[in-house]
Amino acid sequence: MNYFKGKVCLITGGAQGLGKYIAERLGNEGLNIIVADLNEEGLKSTVAKLRPKIKQDIMGIKVDVSDEEDVKEMVEKSISRFGKIDFLISNAALSFSTPIHDTNTKTWKKFLDVNLFGYFLCVREVSKIMIKNNFGSIVQINSRTGKRGSAKNSAYAASKGGGIVLTQSLSAELAPNNIRVNCVCPGPIFESELWQKVLFKDYSKRFNMTVEELKKKYIDEIPLGRETKYKDVANVVTFLLSDKADYLTGQAINVDGGTTVW
Repeated sequence: MNYFKGKVCLITGGAQGLGKYIAERLGNEGLNIIVADLNEEGLKSTVAKLRPKIKQDIMGIKVDVSDEEDVKEMVEKSISRFGKIDFLISNAALSFSTPIHDTNTKTWKKFLDVNLFGYFLCVREVSKIMIKNNFGSIVQINSRTGKRGSAKNSAYAASKGGGIVLTQSLSAELAPNNIRVNCVCPGPIFESELWQKVLFKDYSKRFNMTVEELKKKYIDEIPLGRETKYKDVANVVTFLLSDKADYLTGQAINVDGGTTVW
């Protein structure tokens, strides 16, 4: 897509999982890629693996998106390397399942700090560059949980619900500057490290099910009959950044096989 050639995309939470997949996908579309993540070793590995695969340039930046100075430095380093930021994918997030009576104050605040405040900080700093250039597109990786809630997952759901309203507010504010702001709300991505390392264990215990029984439970709720894949999310993200979506802003697009309509 010639539209993407030479443009620059910053992806937070890009050292692993969905963020890494999106980085490779967008790199193959012709974008210069900035991968930002708190996981420094993961960053080095991801950049090394993706560099020979993508068409343009790639760099990694260590960042804690909930730290104001870290985010400012991330943007400064990005501008120093590329001179601009055309696109932002806000993907960095925390997720694990705890019942409300076992959720301590520190945990609750950490969810909001990373998932919501971190999103705000990244948009605030990146939008300063986009406003100067009168161009930009921002996509937050949200969740179907941001629309329908989730029992024993209230901190995560609250942070994602806030992200949808923040997206809507930002889209209205930044539209006069030719900056679009949207989010995507995926269903369960079983191939992700989050599910493989955390959620299968947590949810199997909660529902007293084996992993296979748990998978069936979730898939039975999906009208299209399968779990969400990385490629499903990346397809929508790529579309939202493209000129084919230049009339879309303020949207929270479900990528869940139809689950949310039930």
